Amino acid sequence: MTYRQTLDYMFAQLPMFQRVGEMAFKKDLTNIIALCDFLDNPQARFPSVHIAGTNGKGSTAHMLAAIFSGRGLKTGLYTSPHYRDFRERIKIDGRLIPERQVIDFVAKNKALFEKLEPSFFEMTVALAFDYFAKQAVDVAVIETGLGGRLDSTNILTPLLSVITNISLDHQQFLGDSLPLIAAEKAGIIKSRVPLVVGETQDEIKDVFIAKTHERKSPIFFADKTYRALLLKSDSTRSVYRVFKNEAVLFENLHLDMPGRFQQKNLVTCLQAIDLLDARHSFLQPKGKGGVQDGLANLKKYSNFIGRWQLLGKKPTILCDSAHNEAGMSLIMKELEQLEFERLHIVLGMVADKESGKILSLLPKKARYYFAKAAIPRGLDAKILRQRASVFGLYGSTFISVKEALESAKKNAASNDLIFVGGSAFVVAEVV
Repeated sequence: MTYRQTLDYMFAQLPMFQRVGEMAFKKDLTNIIALCDFLDNPQARFPSVHIAGTNGKGSTAHMLAAIFSGRGLKTGLYTSPHYRDFRERIKIDGRLIPERQVIDFVAKNKALFEKLEPSFFEMTVALAFDYFAKQAVDVAVIETGLGGRLDSTNILTPLLSVITNISLDHQQFLGDSLPLIAAEKAGIIKSRVPLVVGETQDEIKDVFIAKTHERKSPIFFADKTYRALLLKSDSTRSVYRVFKNEAVLFENLHLDMPGRFQQKNLVTCLQAIDLLDARHSFLQPKGKGGVQDGLANLKKYSNFIGRWQLLGKKPTILCDSAHNEAGMSLIMKELEQLEFERLHIVLGMVADKESGKILSLLPKKARYYFAKAAIPRGLDAKILRQRASVFGLYGSTFISVKEALESAKKNAASNDLIFVGGSAFVVAEVV
């Protein structure tokens, strides 16, 4: 099969959450265990860091991977979803897995896939683990997909577990309260493996404390030790003063990402690096690169896209893949800090998410361009426009995200701002 035929097989034959939603959600780890047993348990053949959380886990994963790559370590990075190319999910030092690796993996294991009928996500995780093991990475940063306890990545025993934060998302799978969702995410905690929690949340911190006590695992709340003060930010980069135990650790730490909402992710990353360095000497720099170099060159080292990404100037065009209440709230606060004449918002959502809470956060003064993301789960643009009108949000509907963006460009003056978002799958069509 060609690469395109291989992807068509994967997408057509195997349920995939990002395309079809609930029917792709598996409630046990039987398939991924069987797949990895067949592959001689590749997940046990490389050191890893395992990251879960509702928001920020992708950014935190890229920060950690960039630091490791900058140190000269051969670094695997597994994230989801992808934007333009399936291979974005599986990278080594920012380079996408070669097409030939994907083709050969599927061809070699197709008989087993058809016997087990694994989900798209299970097969992709097995591919990532197998690739990282065969490439003998020094370390891999692995982001969970949905949840934690039953996530396919959760057959790892990592050097360190990380949980960024908890907010309401995927309630139909994970529970309808923060403590229930936290309990699912806490499922990644392994016996005697340290846990970093990025954000101390009073309502759920005891969930993590109890689980780590049960597992005899040390627990560290990053925001109790580290604090990041934003000094300046533009559309592509930001600079922070970082404190550790209220003493200045970095006077001017450059991050190759904009947005004050990255403060929490930065703090989480620094706490994780601190613990890893104290416990595992092989993760120390092989060359001159360090934390500052890794974060200052994050996009180069990790090939980071899709989060608060600048797509154009005059007018300024920004996109972000925030898709739940907490994430969109941070994005709206960030928009408030920018200077522009008029705001244009290209908006799309998925049908199986509760849209009201997100729509209630969006500004009434903006001009809206409603579009359906090009996936089966995409919410019809006319339905989205109708729901938005309840919250005083008005605009036109379009048959595609690209058409909506083109219309926004035609209507926007050079000093206006266009924001594209509402779903990772909307962003995938414009990055």
